[in-house]
Amino acid sequence: MSISEPIIELKGVSKSFGDKVILDNADLKIYEGDALVIIGPSGTGKSTILRIIAGLTEPDEGEIYIRGQKRVGLIEDHQNSMIISMVFQQAALFDSLTVRENIGFSLYQHSQLSHNKIKEIVNNALEMVGLPLETANLYPAELSGGMRKRVSFARAMIFNPEKPEERPEVILYDEPTAGLDPIASTVVEDLVRHLQSTCNACNAYVMVTHQNSTIRRTGDRLVFLYHGKFQWDGHIKEIDTTDNPLVRQFFSASIEGPIK
Repeated sequence: MSISEPIIELKGVSKSFGDKVILDNADLKIYEGDALVIIGPSGTGKSTILRIIAGLTEPDEGEIYIRGQKRVGLIEDHQNSMIISMVFQQAALFDSLTVRENIGFSLYQHSQLSHNKIKEIVNNALEMVGLPLETANLYPAELSGGMRKRVSFARAMIFNPEKPEERPEVILYDEPTAGLDPIASTVVEDLVRHLQSTCNACNAYVMVTHQNSTIRRTGDRLVFLYHGKFQWDGHIKEIDTTDNPLVRQFFSASIEGPIK
């Protein structure tokens, strides 16, 4: 595959919930090494796009290609599909499980690894996301919001080292800094970059966020979703120079403009 070819491509994807059209013939390409941020007003389908990419939601119309191969159905229908992990907005941890059990959940359920080996893998993941090892014995209710986010990051990137083909190639982040104070947000933003550039936790990531600091600190390429379509695709450096009225209004927070 040419380096210029997308690793994931959405062609003409449409999705409605009842009478509400969320996505309308939307096209999107994700490339190797992408640090892609999806921006746009609330309720425009950004999280829906992530769920469609992850294979958790099926589009009403359109096609999804993974490394040039058309994907049909949901992710559970594909045994050899690209591994795509998702970090949910509210962390989505199991309240009744410890941090170690949350992070290692897939390994406990689907691998033949010993508990000691899983403990070692979980400890490595905790170190990668900057959490002390004693965190492993705590429950989600005992963690701060920022710590819960980091636990969800660790869970998203964990895999069985005896099956390197199961390493996540793409991580999807849905509002990872929502509800965090500015300092905690900075920690999470730096962690997103660190996991890709230093830890090689993924080949590419796609993020949905509204926060200006998160957009600027984690994004290289931005796409703007509005009225069911991607209306703008540009580099982070173009935010303040583009003539696109949607982007200009979004970042100026003006109530005057095409966004209603």
